[in-house]
Amino acid sequence: MNFEAIKAIYYYEMARTRRTLLQSVISPVMSTALYFIVFGAAVGPRMQEIEGVSYGGFITPGLIMLTLITQCISNGSSGIYFPKFTGTIYEILSAPVAMAEILIGYVGAAATKGMMIGLIILATAAFFVDLRIDHPLMMFFFMLLTSITFSMAGFIIGIWAKNFEQLSMVPMLVVPPLTFLGGTFYSVSVLPPFWQTVSHFNPVLYLVSGFRWSFFEVSDVHPLISLGMIGLFLAICLGFLTFVFRTGYKLRP
Repeated sequence: MNFEAIKAIYYYEMARTRRTLLQSVISPVMSTALYFIVFGAAVGPRMQEIEGVSYGGFITPGLIMLTLITQCISNGSSGIYFPKFTGTIYEILSAPVAMAEILIGYVGAAATKGMMIGLIILATAAFFVDLRIDHPLMMFFFMLLTSITFSMAGFIIGIWAKNFEQLSMVPMLVVPPLTFLGGTFYSVSVLPPFWQTVSHFNPVLYLVSGFRWSFFEVSDVHPLISLGMIGLFLAICLGFLTFVFRTGYKLRP
């Protein structure tokens, strides 16, 4: 394992975050903070508690997960797309660096950025809503596993995308609807039976539900099932990336 190559890619990507601090960190944190102000501090006190949890606290895990997924996909996709766009990817591919080392460097940096933003948002939420974390280790594990998985998904999107429109399509058009329909602002138990069944086909439901359980021991799905679904998605991403590495799909002419 070439750790120097991994470190070089990782540090380069983290340095890019420092150069775009306003866009990479401050903007998503401020956008999510507005949700806490509106739904947590303003609307929350007028809403009924959900399974003994204040409304502001109930939506906090979902909002963190929304930002975490979006940022990991965006960082993971842009990290590999821009070297493809500028042509510098060929310098990396011609260097004595294995594909697995390239993956670890890019995905590790994207996951680190996502974790940083998620933890900053969690700290910010404490100023606006009443929070408790019943299982902090599980909360951190859910965040870490989700960050790695969706950074890999973003890496796949960056390899697949031919232009900037395709690059932003999934983070902007696919992830937000799935997250909002995955129990971010409500418990799916309040839905009619038919829509409860439909909701269980939404993969984001399992992420939000498991992450919420680590805070309040309240969930729509058993936390072990949530972990299993994340593990399944991770396995799918690894399987596709194995195919990419073996065939050079959209990486080599």
